[in-house]
Amino acid sequence: MSVIPILFEDGEALIINKPAGLPIECPRAGGMSLENHSEALKLGFARAPVAVHRIDTDTSGCLLLARNPKALKRFNAAFEARAVEKVYLGVVAGPVAGDEGTIALSLTKISSAEAGWRMIAAKKGKEAVTHWRKLVERDGNTLVEFRPDTGRTHQIRVHAQLGLGHALLGDPVYGDKKGARRTMLHARALTVPREGKAPASAVAPLPADFIALGFCDDDLGS
Repeated sequence: MSVIPILFEDGEALIINKPAGLPIECPRAGGMSLENHSEALKLGFARAPVAVHRIDTDTSGCLLLARNPKALKRFNAAFEARAVEKVYLGVVAGPVAGDEGTIALSLTKISSAEAGWRMIAAKKGKEAVTHWRKLVERDGNTLVEFRPDTGRTHQIRVHAQLGLGHALLGDPVYGDKKGARRTMLHARALTVPREGKAPASAVAPLPADFIALGFCDDDLGS
């Protein structure tokens, strides 16, 4: 079992660099998940840390873990108050018009026996807002920085498809799954404010599969 990189650590929080393909909770069909790393992530504490929020199984990068129940409660409140700064990088499977903007499309879940479930834009859905900035276009793909205000399920994936005109590269639900082994989304940075102390903050390095597509740190700008 590989070691999960730790990007930030103190007495109440860990921010890990979650590998792409590792689910946070044990899948119904079984298999490895973040729970299998619980003992290693105790780091001398009696209690295993708990994931405060969720990112998709395919998504790599920053994930906040709380090391005690009081910290979990405070971190949950920060997410609910939209006080947490989240930065994602996504590879959009096509050109993107414009340099930056904001996508505000409310989302709701639909499901069918044939196709399973997915999120769609709907006027009566839950509010979802994503700010975006185009970083660089290379070989027909576009590296985009996403800063979501809200944290809806599949928010960035749906907003890329509907708001930017193309799904994320490799997305099997909202795109065509071609061009990558996974949905190319990376939780680049996370900053969680804390009263009376410095924020819990971390930046996750660019993943190897992004680099294999020709993207590099120089593309990220400031």
